[in-house]
Amino acid sequence: MQVKLNTKEKFHAITLPGPSIHAIMTEELADCLLPYLQNDIKNIVLILRDIETIDSAAAKKLLYIQQKFYEKNTSFVICELQKPVEKFLDEHELLEMMNVTPTESEAWDIVQMEEIEREMMDEDGV
Repeated sequence: MQVKLNTKEKFHAITLPGPSIHAIMTEELADCLLPYLQNDIKNIVLILRDIETIDSAAAKKLLYIQQKFYEKNTSFVICELQKPVEKFLDEHELLEMMNVTPTESEAWDIVQMEEIEREMMDEDGV
């Protein structure tokens, strides 16, 4: 899967190519994103501005990938959803389980806020 990658200090901003994500792409999607959990910079901002359609299997795989990141105390934020994709996720009751922001800038803010929370929890010995 060809993606656009922009690495920042605390996260990778990854833009998926459009126009759609389908079930047959789900393993490729996982193979593309899950290896970042092994990097020094583990947090992901996934930019979906070019995705116009998504199917149920692909959406569930995105949720699974997000959960894997949070299990490892790293951030996974999805941003810039097209209206049809947002509507599809909402109708399938997946949107509320995903960490989604309207803009890339807001996604960066979430990653930074979560990083601060993790640092504070580590200092408190929690």
